[in-house]
Amino acid sequence: MQEYAYIHDEDDIPAPLLEVPFLEAFTKEHLDQVLHAAAFIECDPGDIIIAEGDAASRIFILLAGEVAVVKGGEQLVTMNQSGDIFGELAALKDEVRSASVVAVKNAFCLAVDQKFLQHILPKKDNAPFYACLYEFIAKLTTKRLKATSQYLAKVDLELRELKAQLAAKV
Repeated sequence: MQEYAYIHDEDDIPAPLLEVPFLEAFTKEHLDQVLHAAAFIECDPGDIIIAEGDAASRIFILLAGEVAVVKGGEQLVTMNQSGDIFGELAALKDEVRSASVVAVKNAFCLAVDQKFLQHILPKKDNAPFYACLYEFIAKLTTKRLKATSQYLAKVDLELRELKAQLAAKV
């Protein structure tokens, strides 16, 4: 895994970054601050980007490639869409990472250091910035909860059908 400093030119934000939903949520001034707190991470397959149980300070935005979320050694989900976000909850709540994230294919990510952001943009003085950040995280969490609920409803239905089939055989 290689990390590269992101040298941000405030007058020239690369077009691919402007298309990332997470970054679209910010004003240009706030986006400049986010990018000043960012680095690029280039990963080979098998590289561990986030290790379960580690302290958290970064939010990651997948720009290219594919990563897998792994908890307790079991793969939960893969992410392969440009703009997919991971590591946001633990980074915002000062908690340890609840899962690992491993590169499945070559991956390229933007890593935003939340602690550095809080240093350059203290919460008490930058309410609009943090309102945008938390709104985006809330929308992302809602989307993930909806997908999880749909999946659990499907699994519940399958379980009921299997129980009914088993009961009919007995």
